[in-house]
Amino acid sequence: MSIEKYDLISSENLTTFEFISDGTKGKIDKIIQFSTTNYHNVYNLGFGDKDVITGEIDDKIVSNNGDSEKVLGTVVESLYIFTDSNPDALIYATGSTKTRTRLYQIGITKFIEKAKADFIIYGQIEQEWYIFEKDTNYDAFLVKRIIGKK
Repeated sequence: MSIEKYDLISSENLTTFEFISDGTKGKIDKIIQFSTTNYHNVYNLGFGDKDVITGEIDDKIVSNNGDSEKVLGTVVESLYIFTDSNPDALIYATGSTKTRTRLYQIGITKFIEKAKADFIIYGQIEQEWYIFEKDTNYDAFLVKRIIGKK
């Protein structure tokens, strides 16, 4: 999938990625993190601004830096890298707020046709999982790489 993206700096184990968003509000450090969960091969996708004091993800800040498509492309690139080294992984993602979850859904919808070539994407509604469809509101998302694709 060819989408404009920022350069990523990854941790040695390819679970944490950092990049700099460069937009209308200047340069903002961002973090993408794949964390283990209580479920086998299920990882939580965390994303947000890098807190300048703690160095941790702050997923409550709304940056509005005017580069959302490039940021989305960068998150997608991290999915490729992470699933290259963890091909059986299921990636769980939801926003820190309903509004942010909706923004994720809009991003998925925008690139769904390209994404379907490389990923199976599910949407969650009231604890049930469904194949992702446009024009359906979801509470969370689950992404699985189609093995052998990039």
